[in-house]
Amino acid sequence: MVAKKTSNHSRTLGATQPLAEVVDDASAPRRAPVRVIKHLSAQERAALGKAARTETPRAVHAEWQPPANRRDPVEMLESQAANRVPELVPIRNGRMLASPFTFYRGAAYIMAADLASTANSGLFVQACGDAHLSNFGGYASPERRLVFDINDFDETLPGPWEWDVKRLTTSFEIAARSRNLSDKDRGKVVLKSVQTYREAMVRFASMPTLDVWYAHLDIESILAEFRREISPKIAKRAEKNLEKARGKNNMRAMQKLTHLVDGEPRICADPPLVVPVDDLFSDIERVVLMGELHKVFRAYRATLQNDRRRLFERFRFVDLARKVVGVGSVGARAWIALMLGRDNADPLFLQVKEAQPSVLEEFLGASTARNHGQRVVEGQRLMQATSDILLGWVRVKGVDDVQRDYYVRQLWDGKASADVEVMTSRALELYAQMCGSTLARAHARSGDPIAIASYLGKRDVFDRAIREFAASYADQNDQDYAAFKAAAESGRITAEEGI
Repeated sequence: MVAKKTSNHSRTLGATQPLAEVVDDASAPRRAPVRVIKHLSAQERAALGKAARTETPRAVHAEWQPPANRRDPVEMLESQAANRVPELVPIRNGRMLASPFTFYRGAAYIMAADLASTANSGLFVQACGDAHLSNFGGYASPERRLVFDINDFDETLPGPWEWDVKRLTTSFEIAARSRNLSDKDRGKVVLKSVQTYREAMVRFASMPTLDVWYAHLDIESILAEFRREISPKIAKRAEKNLEKARGKNNMRAMQKLTHLVDGEPRICADPPLVVPVDDLFSDIERVVLMGELHKVFRAYRATLQNDRRRLFERFRFVDLARKVVGVGSVGARAWIALMLGRDNADPLFLQVKEAQPSVLEEFLGASTARNHGQRVVEGQRLMQATSDILLGWVRVKGVDDVQRDYYVRQLWDGKASADVEVMTSRALELYAQMCGSTLARAHARSGDPIAIASYLGKRDVFDRAIREFAASYADQNDQDYAAFKAAAESGRITAEEGI
């Protein structure tokens, strides 16, 4: 996509129902358009970055000024709620009200609109679209090693790499404020994240192409490297979190989420967060649903690689429940499915999560994927060093005759996340370093690391600009959070807190 030029130094961009019936062949193979690939030399690619730097100076990224026609942030969130499960929207609002940081987590649409009015280099990557610090974490690789990576791709779309950097660094500024860090310490955390991004991109630009593709962060190796830089107390807490992640598997999910009914496991009810299909629908609706689910899983199976398709065929469907997940995702339809292999001690839990259009599409153009679940899965595979072997997608028509897209993944597979609420300033710095390096690697896989590294350069001009932007946009987030809180207090929006 070619960015629209608006000045001589910057570029900006313009503009609850169940699973039931598979409605089209979106999962079926189709002929891809012919792509003409032009291979530039390393020197030519570096020249692209330098030319972009001339047109969009790095210092311009410091600028944040809300445009005169900026939309009401509460209205934007209300418009998003229109396509969500109505009874779950108050839970989403309540979770966003918990703090400026949780508000920020749910405000990806607001920030996408704001970023569309800011400068960008014109160098595009597969963007995460919601690269805040809580969307990074650990999970088990197919080789059963705990790795660290981006772990949420609901908003992924090709876009400017700077948007992800600004979303990430601002999240560190907001998190550091929640920890009552001084301005100096907040600056160190934010600068560490963007400095590490820049230095990692320069490193990836000099690496052989396959080495970039194979690069990954192994959590145990990271902990060993950082151990001498952290206190014994923090190291002990990290080890405890790792041990918890190792135990977060299908068997643990079976113990935590199910009970026996007539000798077979069924998902326990925990309304409104977990609601089994037996409690959501009438007997007739439930019979129709359960019959159609076999078609749903056949369509999903067709999106898997052949070897993984064989693996999935060894499991049979047992039960389904609606589950509330996350902060920004609350209200989007999300289900957990229990499958069994050889016996009751051989479970597989899948999450079947609705994939709505990316918040970036309004500003970057519609996805080329035929299915938004496919958009999420293909973006994830492109950005992650290693991905869930059971990632797939499906399109389904609900009992309300509305077609919806979903992506499918394992529910628990060694998942671990950082507890920002207990992090010291130094721990936040180290975590910022991990996230910055990881984001650079994800962008290097899908974009041109040589051009981006050339744009960034070896000096800290871009770093300092982003530090200024993050502080300014965190102020904007505080204002938007205050408006959201006022809307809840006035009754304009309904919020259920503490759920």
